[in-house]
Amino acid sequence: MSSDMPAGETVTVEVGLGERAYDILIGSGLLLRAGAEISRRLPGTRAAVVTDDNVAAAHLETLKAGLEQGGFQPAVITLPAGEKTKSFAHLEEVVDGVLAAKLERGDVVIALGGGVIGDLAGFAAGIVRRGMNFVQIPTSLLAQVDSSVGGKTGINSARGKNLVGVFHQPKLVLADTGVLDTLPIREFRAGYAELAKYGLIDRPAFFGWLEENWREVFDGGPARAEAIAEACRAKANVVARDEFETGDRALLNLGHTFGHALEAATRYDGARLVHGEGVAIGMALAHRFSSRLNLASPDDAARVEAHLSAVGLPWRMTDIPGELPDAEALFSFITQDKKVSRGALTFILTRGIGQSFIARDVPASEVLSFLRESHPGQESRPG
Repeated sequence: MSSDMPAGETVTVEVGLGERAYDILIGSGLLLRAGAEISRRLPGTRAAVVTDDNVAAAHLETLKAGLEQGGFQPAVITLPAGEKTKSFAHLEEVVDGVLAAKLERGDVVIALGGGVIGDLAGFAAGIVRRGMNFVQIPTSLLAQVDSSVGGKTGINSARGKNLVGVFHQPKLVLADTGVLDTLPIREFRAGYAELAKYGLIDRPAFFGWLEENWREVFDGGPARAEAIAEACRAKANVVARDEFETGDRALLNLGHTFGHALEAATRYDGARLVHGEGVAIGMALAHRFSSRLNLASPDDAARVEAHLSAVGLPWRMTDIPGELPDAEALFSFITQDKKVSRGALTFILTRGIGQSFIARDVPASEVLSFLRESHPGQESRPG
């Protein structure tokens, strides 16, 4: 890892899926190049842009100008911002908007936004006319390094997060690093949790690089673009090996089983907890749980907690404002999580920094006991 990538350079990372392979372009100024890049890959198509109120105010006009340079006059569907938009009602709104624009199967749905918009628009693209072309233009760090890559799309149910959806790969991902300058610091931090995740899965040198260079990643410039590119390479490698999450793609869920339970426990209230914050707490819990099971050193858990704390991320349940349901209720959210198979609990655990693995048949009693220990009032800071 190095951060000496020239400023202004665009990096291309390929997601190798044979005939369905696609590029992730990473660099500044890509919104204005969107029309040219999309028309090169999907000539003669028409487009709908799906976005939210916040992103539209900041970036829609720039994207429309870029699309028009490529010959597109897009229909625009603007939704409310926030996790609660990942719902059946808003899915119907997007589907209806695409159909109202009279777009055909060969046309393209463009997601301009963070993970919520990407997941929702991708799901709509996957089901309208039995599958339309799809382009991701992620505007949050979290979406640029994680949710925009790999084709997992969907919405939430009252019974849990991301329980309804399809695998639908994009034709192109445009990660414009310049748009991150308008991102609120809390959202940038939340995305950083997913950056750190790739180091903790199987790239310990990357995690060490982040410990040394995280301030430069936050400041922008070459270090930020290189960190995003490294995360995209990691994600692309996993997706190419295991597109439908039947094997080691599940490693990308490090921190997510605990994190999703906490999101559900806060009723997806973004004022209390956003997804990346849930992942941060979840990763800290996964490392601490691995230590409790004597799989990893407590020093590794403390190192993870210290880094998350240094960058300003929450790392324990007491960092979530407001009251949480009791440990038994949190456990019930975990058992509803989609990674439960035939009643057996599956977790991503670790043997150390960058040594994550899929642990099947984790004893429910151990999970519940750990949740009771970790519940607010019971935690202590890393020594």
